[in-house]
Amino acid sequence: MLQPPTTIPIAFVQGMLSGIRARGSAAPIDIDAALEDAGIAPALLEEMGSRVTAEQYVALFALLMDRLDDEALCFLTRRLRRGSFALMTRATLGAPTFEVALRRVAHTFSLLQDDLTLVLLREGPLAGFGLQLNNPVAAHQNFLHELMLRVYWRLFAWLHGGRLTARRFDFGFELPHYADGYAKVFPGQLQFGQPCSAVWFDSSALETPVHRDTQAMNAFLAAAPANVILPRLAEQAVSARVRSVLQQNRPAWADLATTAKSLNMSVSTLQRHLATEGTSFQSLKDQLRRDLAIVRLNTSTVPLAALADELGFADSAAFQRAFKAWTGGAPGSYRRRSPPGSSTE
Repeated sequence: MLQPPTTIPIAFVQGMLSGIRARGSAAPIDIDAALEDAGIAPALLEEMGSRVTAEQYVALFALLMDRLDDEALCFLTRRLRRGSFALMTRATLGAPTFEVALRRVAHTFSLLQDDLTLVLLREGPLAGFGLQLNNPVAAHQNFLHELMLRVYWRLFAWLHGGRLTARRFDFGFELPHYADGYAKVFPGQLQFGQPCSAVWFDSSALETPVHRDTQAMNAFLAAAPANVILPRLAEQAVSARVRSVLQQNRPAWADLATTAKSLNMSVSTLQRHLATEGTSFQSLKDQLRRDLAIVRLNTSTVPLAALADELGFADSAAFQRAFKAWTGGAPGSYRRRSPPGSSTE
């Protein structure tokens, strides 16, 4: 089945670069060169509504880790050298229970870092892991909290067998201006301004046996970093299904009633599910059209008039108005980022 595309808010790109930027003149690499090499126009960082494709985001993350030899991207005093995440993951081999696996990851991390400690937490019927910041400078780097929570949450969910449900994500900082992008990254209740950043799940999960072997672990690590830093739409089950129906029915663009019927739901039931996931049918449709437009502009030379028709707009002018409302910029700024040799699809 054709998967709907995903794009990433520019705020997360800015966050990814913030540890390097904080080094000022001592920054170990040229940020603009890194962006260009990942296919991202540096000027997009100045447009708050702009977005990048999932492929560009992963490419930038991998490129930065390689050039810095640092999986923590300059956020910590000591580099988290390439291979550290794999080392922590492999430390869990043979762990009899999920709790033992978590403790092995935390212990291995403590051998590699001083600024940050991973700690196991208990709160009534919930258990979790939190970030203990030992360096006050690191404590104020939002993206460091976000990166560590998402990466280790994905690792722990995988270790548990892919069925671990996040009951709550706590963040040790106040609600940021870009928090509307959190829902696809952190699949659970969100709380800001907390004593420490942490993710919580049912404590009964700690006793679950771990069945991941070397073959499964190698496959998991081979899929990194995409599998630990990109949003997983499947975590919002109904929203993902709606996006799939819309994707499959292009260019007809199924309406709400048709989509509900395809999903064997009534319109009211579908709307209720989407509201629970913090979205709506029209929002999902607009987001998909936006993401398709950004991907097509980056990977092809399709004329704007043809792209407007693909996306269900009356004409190019209507599409360009919508695109500017979605991203704050014109389609042309994305077109100029197309790599040499790109072809129409």
